[in-house]
Amino acid sequence: MDAIQQLKRKINDLNLWSKKVVLKRNEYLIQPGAVERHIYFIDEGTIRAYIEDDGEEQIIRFAYRNSIFTALDSFLTGKPTRFYLQAIKQCKLQGVEKKDFEDLMHSSEENTRLYLLMLQEFVVQQMEREVDILTSSPVERYKRVLERSPHLFQEIPSKHIASYLRMTPETLSRIKKS
Repeated sequence: MDAIQQLKRKINDLNLWSKKVVLKRNEYLIQPGAVERHIYFIDEGTIRAYIEDDGEEQIIRFAYRNSIFTALDSFLTGKPTRFYLQAIKQCKLQGVEKKDFEDLMHSSEENTRLYLLMLQEFVVQQMEREVDILTSSPVERYKRVLERSPHLFQEIPSKHIASYLRMTPETLSRIKKS
């Protein structure tokens, strides 16, 4: 069982869920300027995190069923977020308040280890993505995402994948055809 599922099981056992959320397609979990005080486990659906830059959406991350998600900048610092978290498909989420989550993470060495594993995986994924964007061609970025996350292409509309890969939808379409 991976770290996220182990944490979810512990939260279930301790009944720490403080918030249940159902988001319809295109509905927002959080928008810029809000302070995020929960971390969420996605039971169903798909969410994207993005920022707006000169009126253009720049997708930073996707989250799916059985993953953990929050406006991490705000959750960690207590400051307002810069991100939009928006449902791509209808979502069902369960949230844990920051204090309860932190108390759980510090309640045992095992929980701290699980939390560090989860953060480590997240940081490595973000670093790999950043290197891809900075050093790889659009074709290479597409191939790496297809290899790492083939389910992405079944879950996410092409226009969002193109934004995530930092290319136009037309470029993505040409690459997929070749």
